[in-house]
Amino acid sequence: MYVRHLQVADFRSWEQADLAFEPGVSVLVGRNGQGKTNLVEALGYVATLGSHRVATDAPLIRHGAARAVVRAAVVNEGRELLVELEITAGKANRARINRGPVPRPRDVLGILRTVLFAPEDLALVRGDPGERRRFLDELLTSRSPRFAGVRADYDRVLKQRGALLKSIRSVRSADVGTLDVWDGHLARHGAELLAGRLDLVADIAPHVARSYAEVAPESRPAVIGYRSSLGGAFPGTHDRAALEEALLSELGRLRGQEVDRGVCLVGPHRDDLELALGELPAKGYASHGESWSFALALRLGGYEMLRVEGAEPVLVLDDVFAELDRGRRRQLAKVAAAAEQVFITAAVAEDVPEELDGVRFEVRHGEVHRA
Repeated sequence: MYVRHLQVADFRSWEQADLAFEPGVSVLVGRNGQGKTNLVEALGYVATLGSHRVATDAPLIRHGAARAVVRAAVVNEGRELLVELEITAGKANRARINRGPVPRPRDVLGILRTVLFAPEDLALVRGDPGERRRFLDELLTSRSPRFAGVRADYDRVLKQRGALLKSIRSVRSADVGTLDVWDGHLARHGAELLAGRLDLVADIAPHVARSYAEVAPESRPAVIGYRSSLGGAFPGTHDRAALEEALLSELGRLRGQEVDRGVCLVGPHRDDLELALGELPAKGYASHGESWSFALALRLGGYEMLRVEGAEPVLVLDDVFAELDRGRRRQLAKVAAAAEQVFITAAVAEDVPEELDGVRFEVRHGEVHRA
């Protein structure tokens, strides 16, 4: 899989940009603030319908513009598809495939798969559980695009049920029958999402452990696991029906607490990806270098898992080599050199290892030129 062409209009700092790419290494070099990260962010948006830098779409639209447009021509196993995304503030986004409109933007998911490693990834180790849940769900969707719909359904139900809990709490109305209905919806969609996450963690775990051992051979072994809000009620299986039953039972058990607090206390939205070095949690115990290594191992583990399963993604390395020591640079360069396509951004060309001396683009003053 590779991106043959990228075009953006009114995306971030770019009024217009039009770039042709080839398989292999593409290096975008430019000082900070010149817009190089914005270009790989556009690629990530095509792949995930989200940004690795902001939580909402509004900042992606250039100041003063009404909308942003991203077009990417993606080649996979000899077949080329053109993906077009129109991002509009305050309105529903629109998508096209080969110039034809599709019912929902998420219908483009799976055409382009990317794995992106950026300085923000340190939050995967040191940040709150929401960062790790997002990592899991993005990788899950990349692996199986149908989970974008599963996650959307779960979020919709969670919002509706949360509003009902707040209403019951504020007026103390006994709208138990309605709450029972929403409990059923939450358990059903939550079980499907939870089962997908559990399968994902089981499959990615050996890849993460192997990647960590390669980038930090002197450190303790990296271990990942999934912590469910079900706690002791967790059925010990990935079976969706069993998980649905457990969720429904736990929702009933905690109903009084949920009504008192006005929040939903059970479900995948309260889960976490546990990261450990040996027997100690990475958060709070890992050194700065170990934290970087763990974040890198999570991304490389995801990349290796997708590659082994036959869906080799495009690798995107956003301004990370300057953050890594010689050993970690060498290992990352080894993986990147073997990828079908890799995009690298760097403030100075010297930050990029010699093994990755591919096609270079200079980004400055709102323009990008092939060197």
